[in-house]
Amino acid sequence: MSSNYINAETELETYEGKDLGLTYTAEYSQFKVWVPSAFTVSLVLYETGGNGSANSFLNSRDSGRIIPMQREAGGVWQARLSGNLKGKYYMYRAVFEDGTMHEAADPYATAVSANGVRSAIVDLRDTDPVAWDADKSPQLQHPADAVIYELHVRDFSAHESSGMLNKGKFKAFTETGLTDKDGNALGIDHLAELGITHVHLLPVFDFQTVDELKAAGEASRAEYHTEYNWGYDPQHYNVPEGSYSTNPNDPGTRIREFKEMVQALHSKGIAVIMDVVYNHTYSVEKGPFEPLIPDYFYRHDYLGRLSNGSGVGNEIATERPMVRKYIKDSLAYWASEYHIDGFRFDLMGLMDSVTIREITEELRLNINPNLLIYGEPWTGGDSPLAAKTLKGVQRGKGYAVFNDNFRSAIKGDSDGWGKGFVTGEYGKEGAVASGIKGAIHEFTDSPLETVNYVTAHDNLNLWDKVLASQGLRQAANLPELDNGGLRGGGDVEEAVRAANPYFGIDQHNILGNETVRRSLLANGLILTSQGIPFLHAGDEILRSKYGDHNSYRSPDAINAIRWENKQTFMPVFQYYKGLIELRRTHPAFRLHGRQEIERSLEFLRCDSGVVAYMLKDNAGGDVWNNIVVIFNANPGPATQSLPDSADCWNVVVDHTYAGTEAFRIVTGHEVQLEGLSMMVLYDGYGEPAPRAKIIEVHYDRPDGDYRGWNLWVWGTGIQDGQCDFRQMENGRAVARIEVVPGTESVGYILRLNDWEEKEAGGDRFIDCSGSEELIKVLVKDRQQMDEGDADGPLQLTS
Repeated sequence: MSSNYINAETELETYEGKDLGLTYTAEYSQFKVWVPSAFTVSLVLYETGGNGSANSFLNSRDSGRIIPMQREAGGVWQARLSGNLKGKYYMYRAVFEDGTMHEAADPYATAVSANGVRSAIVDLRDTDPVAWDADKSPQLQHPADAVIYELHVRDFSAHESSGMLNKGKFKAFTETGLTDKDGNALGIDHLAELGITHVHLLPVFDFQTVDELKAAGEASRAEYHTEYNWGYDPQHYNVPEGSYSTNPNDPGTRIREFKEMVQALHSKGIAVIMDVVYNHTYSVEKGPFEPLIPDYFYRHDYLGRLSNGSGVGNEIATERPMVRKYIKDSLAYWASEYHIDGFRFDLMGLMDSVTIREITEELRLNINPNLLIYGEPWTGGDSPLAAKTLKGVQRGKGYAVFNDNFRSAIKGDSDGWGKGFVTGEYGKEGAVASGIKGAIHEFTDSPLETVNYVTAHDNLNLWDKVLASQGLRQAANLPELDNGGLRGGGDVEEAVRAANPYFGIDQHNILGNETVRRSLLANGLILTSQGIPFLHAGDEILRSKYGDHNSYRSPDAINAIRWENKQTFMPVFQYYKGLIELRRTHPAFRLHGRQEIERSLEFLRCDSGVVAYMLKDNAGGDVWNNIVVIFNANPGPATQSLPDSADCWNVVVDHTYAGTEAFRIVTGHEVQLEGLSMMVLYDGYGEPAPRAKIIEVHYDRPDGDYRGWNLWVWGTGIQDGQCDFRQMENGRAVARIEVVPGTESVGYILRLNDWEEKEAGGDRFIDCSGSEELIKVLVKDRQQMDEGDADGPLQLTS
């Protein structure tokens, strides 16, 4: 523990300004850094990046120009230098009262030299691609419409079958028009063809465990190499990772190419989610925080030791004011500068619930009302944090968490032979049914609070897990891998070539294979359940990682997506594509609220390896009257009774096909399913009423401070409870309430956070008995009411 240790009770000056870090112009550069406990702080200006990549003679003499900084209020040190400093590098040097001196990169750095050695001075406008100002995030009508696809940048393009020139790079996403020899779309065109709405990228900020210069040197070689990591080892939170750029030596290249990637995905109608890791850093002493603000950024136990709820040696103390500010500033920067559309939080359990709540409210209100926010509601170990963001804490707070209950019910354990519903275990039907309902009777208030998934980058991927549950690892000759290598030593690539994970598949009857059927059944559940579906990249082409359950540092031979699988397993790809199209076409699979699910979803059977349910009465405004969905996890056929609402049912999904058009008819009141299959049927078209009326509540506060304020609503018929203000319009905060058509009035209370305060008058009501589909009302604060306005909402022009 350092002599400058700051314990949890230490109160330091705080700073609320939005200008920490570098403010660059061609005329001057301003540097601001928060170092409240330092005796003195200096800016050190360098000519090189400090890693030997520049002229060796110049680099050896680059001892830096030292510029004293001035202390200002709030513990901030500032220096302003005239002239154009673009192309130079800088560090901060802090001296403490005990005489110790530390030099570190800027915690708020937005550009760095190769391997993050020094902060870089760039003009961010020079990094904007052509037409970047015109780039727009794809707009979904509702979060329930999302279909998330989790993807690692390098995995996407590293394999030779990808056909991409920029293998392992951000720029690979800009390569369009690529096809295999059979004419199948590859790369970004494949993603668009599949129909997903969001790409979730594993960490793409600057991380520490890949040598960017070595990776760049090997980028043009054809052979596999081991310069690989998932990226959950943060170094610089506000800078893109250099190993994914074509030139890590140029600080601007990684920024420009990252933006080009986002722009390319947006042009295909695909939003971009960043996987962010604000719960720990890879290094403490060598990171940007500890040298400048000793021990403040890290959580400690009652003995003053670094706590280790992350499992990697440290935790970020998110509950401290300036740490919370740093995280919010960082996320706001990515959302605004890079047009990022959502964030997935790693080990969100280690982030305090207040920080997550404020992130959700402020980013949506101030930057993008449609940001998708979700995370892992668990920790990697014990933590002294009291207000952990665990499952259930997200209720009514506007963000979602991964549903590991549903995951385990579907597949069993994550890495072993343990079984679930689709892998052969009876007794899981009830847990599966709970997941189908969006966990609204478990830990959510709304289906929008659950991210439904079977597998992700962690643990065995779907194909390998199903093989393991069937006891087929040995038959597939899958290698025993550990920590990026073979347990007994040897060549990983040779072991991969010797393996045959698809040994049992008959190419003339791919959809008849048991392992294929079990995997389709698993994600068939995910794509037809209430909530937000999440797929792991490559599931749609039966990707295998050769039994590696923790491939975070394994070579491309294990991790790279093999694009030749698309043609080989085309019926599987078409099945996934059909299920996604079904979900995106029919709102019955995308219900918005708890009350809507309880009114519209009815279980028909939940036992003996069969789960069947009906979405009834034009659920969610669907054009189909009644939809029946059946899952048969038995190896043999099963017979299911059908409701008596019709004598004729149209089949759009069975063991042979998935889509939106009926391809056969079932008459009578029962149907037989083949083993290990699903079926979706509907009984006809109706004349559904509009899905919902929309009430827009415009809240006017003279002080303009809307932080923490929300509505508590009831009587909507769709989703009662907390309703957040999501955007600003004419200086007012705006919330949107969905109401079932025919509703006479909706009640609401204006409150601060969780009933810390509520506005005047208690219960209020909005008349929505008219014919308008959009109702706008103005709500003013107590002071304005006291000055003579009517006690209640005022009608605005629709």
